[in-house]
Amino acid sequence: MTEKRLDATLSAETEKQVVRPILLAEFEFETSTDRAWSGMGELQWGGFTWYGAGTLGKVSTIEETTELRATGASFQLSGIPADLIDKVSNFPVQGHKAKLYLGFIEADFKTLIMDPVLIFDGRMDTVEILDGGETATVTLTAESRLRDLERPRTRRYTDADQQSRYPGDKGLEYVPSMQDKQIIWGRAPE
Repeated sequence: MTEKRLDATLSAETEKQVVRPILLAEFEFETSTDRAWSGMGELQWGGFTWYGAGTLGKVSTIEETTELRATGASFQLSGIPADLIDKVSNFPVQGHKAKLYLGFIEADFKTLIMDPVLIFDGRMDTVEILDGGETATVTLTAESRLRDLERPRTRRYTDADQQSRYPGDKGLEYVPSMQDKQIIWGRAPE
């Protein structure tokens, strides 16, 4: 597994006396893609508007290992008006993409120093909603794409399985009729 490193410009940012790191989170839901960042107000990057979560948003520690194993992350947003939680409560989130970027921002808190670096790329797994009446707290958990390596890939030598991968292929269409077929080798049938 390759080690992730910041380029020279971003690495130099971490050594300055005043460091302004930011996180940008992107969630692909069934009907839309939502983007948030750890500051206040709107931020423009990558041709999109990222909306500030400020102190209302939290992200778990992003673990990077030298081993080939899957890690996860959780994203929490507090103070959401109760009537705006439909997106995560009425639509399935499992399997939809979730990304987290690390960037650095200028003193004006509007201008990025280079493009942010992708530090987590995974798929949403579960959502937990704590409804406090007036406002709610939503926690989304996501798992690394490496989790897919742990899932079994079951394939069958059947026509239906072959058609699901290669529509129109006739290579396995006679497999069911061969199941109970008696084949006699080396002598004439009696």
